[in-house]
Amino acid sequence: MQIYWSKLIDVVTESPEVKTFIFECPEDYTWDEGSHIHLALEGFNTGEKPDRSLIRHMSISTLMDENKIGITTRIRKESSKFKNILNNMAIGEQAAIFKTHTNVPLKREGKNIYMLSSGVGLATFRPLALDYLNNSDNVEKIHSLNIDSSKHYLFTDIFKNNSDKNMTAHFVSSRDEYYEAAEKLTADKDALFYVVGSDEFLKQNVDMLLKQGIPNHQISLDKHESQKDQFFTS
Repeated sequence: MQIYWSKLIDVVTESPEVKTFIFECPEDYTWDEGSHIHLALEGFNTGEKPDRSLIRHMSISTLMDENKIGITTRIRKESSKFKNILNNMAIGEQAAIFKTHTNVPLKREGKNIYMLSSGVGLATFRPLALDYLNNSDNVEKIHSLNIDSSKHYLFTDIFKNNSDKNMTAHFVSSRDEYYEAAEKLTADKDALFYVVGSDEFLKQNVDMLLKQGIPNHQISLDKHESQKDQFFTS
C-alpha cells in the first residue's frame, strides 16, 4: 500500500459549518471522479498499530484537472478528535492519503442521470458534475437533488440550472419536499440514479427507488460492492 504525504495549501469556508481543505497533489498521484480516500493525520502510524481515531474515509471533491485534492467536510462546534485536529491544521502541515478508489464513476451510457444527496454528500458529486460540464458525451442530462436543513446550499456555482449544458439542480430543506421531488424523478424509468449520504439516507432512497420500479442496476451507491447488498434488502 502506497502512502502519499501531502501538504495543506488552503482552506475554503463553504458555509458556516462546511469547509474544504485543499491539499497539494503529489506528483505521481492520480484519481477518478467520485473517488474516496483514507485521510490520515500526523501520528496515525507512530505506534505498533495505526491510530484509527486519526484516520477517516473521505471523498475527494475535486477533479484531477484542478491539480489539487479537495476534502469537503462539515465542522461542527462539537466535533470528533479527527475533525478538531484537521480544522486546526496550519498551512504547510501534512496529512497522509492512501487507499484511493471510486464506487461512483460517471457512467456514459446515453442516459439521464439523477444525483440524490444529503448535505455535504454533494461534495462527492462535484467532480462528476464538473467532468460532465467539461465533456457531456454519452450523457443526456444531469439533475441534482440535494436536501440540506441548514439551507446553506453548497457549490451553487456548479449545481445550478444550465440550459446550455442540459444540467439542472434543486435544493430543498425538508424531508417531505425532498421525497416528493425524488419520487417525481422516478417517472424516468430508464435513468441512472446516484445516491450519496448517510447509511439511513441510502436505505430510505433505495427503498423508495425500488418501490417506484427502478431496478438495482440503475442505482449507484458510494459503497464497496461487498457493502451494497445490505441496502437492497427489505
